[in-house]
Amino acid sequence: MHDFTVLVLDGAYATSVAVTLDILRAAAGLAPRVGAAPPRRRVVSVGGNTVALQGGFRVEAEPIHRLPREDRSTWIVPGLGLNRAADAEERFTQADARRAVGLLQRHAQCGGAVAASCSAVFLLQRAGLLAGRKATTSWWLAPALQRLEPTCTVDADRMVRADGPVVTAGAAFAQADLMLHLLRSRCGSALADTVSRFLLIDGRQAQAPFVVPEVLASGDDLVGRLALRIERALPAPPRVAELARELCMSERTLARRVQRATGKSTLALVQSVRLRRARALLESSRMTVEQVAAEVGYQDATALRRLMRKSAGANPSGFRSRAHS
Repeated sequence: MHDFTVLVLDGAYATSVAVTLDILRAAAGLAPRVGAAPPRRRVVSVGGNTVALQGGFRVEAEPIHRLPREDRSTWIVPGLGLNRAADAEERFTQADARRAVGLLQRHAQCGGAVAASCSAVFLLQRAGLLAGRKATTSWWLAPALQRLEPTCTVDADRMVRADGPVVTAGAAFAQADLMLHLLRSRCGSALADTVSRFLLIDGRQAQAPFVVPEVLASGDDLVGRLALRIERALPAPPRVAELARELCMSERTLARRVQRATGKSTLALVQSVRLRRARALLESSRMTVEQVAAEVGYQDATALRRLMRKSAGANPSGFRSRAHS
């Protein structure tokens, strides 16, 4: 019996695959130190014994022709490094991806757990495993995922999102966060924490600090202009009603446009711009947290701290220490 089954598709993102395997190897080697059972793993593909990854790398895998009768392992699909939703949709029409979809569906139907990060989350959607669930993916792909699966609550601010037997993670390097989460839930906190310390992986809870609203909008000119208007107006960001009047549209129409482009409300877009500006000031200046809060339009630092803890999973001082350590 295996604890983890790593399903690698042709053209997968090499770093995502490497992080997955390196963390599992490290866990197997460190497990005896904390009195834990070494996690058992296998690497499989739906094609051949050697899988070609991006960047000219290759990984050896066991061809999987059929599911074992009893498979209680967690299936992990590393990220595919596809930066556009259209590329993901096209990739998943190919024969090996269709076969992978069928394997994931059957594994889930038998009660198995599945996990994926980045654009590989779209493979889970294709398999029908996100319907009615909460999930995350790369923040710039989140609006497209929400459109493809309207019954799924896509939370692009989260780095890792677990909903029952389905676990999803954000952009490519969130694979490390995903693996630590899976280790913690499957093998215990002691082993996950030890691996984190040995590999110097600092678990992150949120993607929010990295979001660029203009990129999130996938080229939507309206949202790009809105983000610029909001940032230029700081520390007194315009109200939503004022933004709607300037654009000669109703607040409801503006909300629909922003939601369709970014998956966020207009107010959330305003907060995202303020958060990005606050982070830039914390990392690039010697301004106090109180001064930064005033610069982005908060009367006191408490409000900024609350927003950063909620959306970024860290206090303002955390960004300062990263920048000036």
